[in-house]
Amino acid sequence: MADDDEDDCMLAREAFAESRLANDLHFVPDGEELMDYLYQRGKYTAAIIAPRPGLILLDLNMPRKDGREALKEIKADPNLRQIPVVVLTTSKAEEDIYRSYDLGANSFITKPVTFASLVEVMRTIGKYWFEIVELPIEGVGDGHGL
Repeated sequence: MADDDEDDCMLAREAFAESRLANDLHFVPDGEELMDYLYQRGKYTAAIIAPRPGLILLDLNMPRKDGREALKEIKADPNLRQIPVVVLTTSKAEEDIYRSYDLGANSFITKPVTFASLVEVMRTIGKYWFEIVELPIEGVGDGHGL
């Protein structure tokens, strides 16, 4: 999960646990660190610290490199583009929705305002992306989420 809001990350972690998903959840605070994580650079050089994610939850509005820039870079890279990217953001702007899909987002979800709704969103994301959808085996990851 790439999100700079510590409260949102804490709530997401709790909602993830509450939804009883077996996947690991890793956090990065901005698009720069997301790219370091994905390319296993800097503090993310060890594969055990930065396993390839099976799914990326991406906020749009972050410092240094925002979600739009990170999404564009991910989808332009043949080694990363198969990783599903779910935009999970506070934005409801039509422009952000269209642009996210245009850049290759697999889904766009506006962050729910209640914890119960966030739990349901996490449960649904987990069920859909890790139980229902068929993804290519090679290059998709080891079931970890980011």
